[in-house]
Amino acid sequence: SLLTDNQHSSFEREKPDYMSCVLLSTQKSLQEMIQPLLLIVLSPLACGLFFGVISVTGLMIGCIISSIQLSMSMSNSGGAWSNAKKYIERATGEDALRSGTSNEYMASLVGDSLGDPLKDTAGPALNVMMKGMAIISVVFADVFLGVNQGRGVYMVG
Repeated sequence: SLLTDNQHSSFEREKPDYMSCVLLSTQKSLQEMIQPLLLIVLSPLACGLFFGVISVTGLMIGCIISSIQLSMSMSNSGGAWSNAKKYIERATGEDALRSGTSNEYMASLVGDSLGDPLKDTAGPALNVMMKGMAIISVVFADVFLGVNQGRGVYMVG
């Protein structure tokens, strides 16, 4: 043994501090959510105040269409990557790709690691973004209409 009788490994001396890990990851994730939140809140506000109601309508149409396309694409491609690993593991016969050292199997592990978060979190998160922008636009609709009869500061439209 590399340790003498008086020494103990660090694993034997201390219990892991799970709470500090949870607090650290929670704080960092909340910090990372500030920029997307500002984008969701400030985009319709700036668009409505400066360019008017018609511009907010265009922003919302573009947001909804692109979010639907992206969320469906992320969910489907994430599911395909995730299912590729299951397909390879079920393969039988002489040409089975199941061995843990084959390049195909290693690629399927990477695909599974990327596919699960893509289909489970990234795609559905766009739904929250769509709803947030729509709610902000509806809540401030009267404010947008009050700025130059809904034409905005720059009097567009």
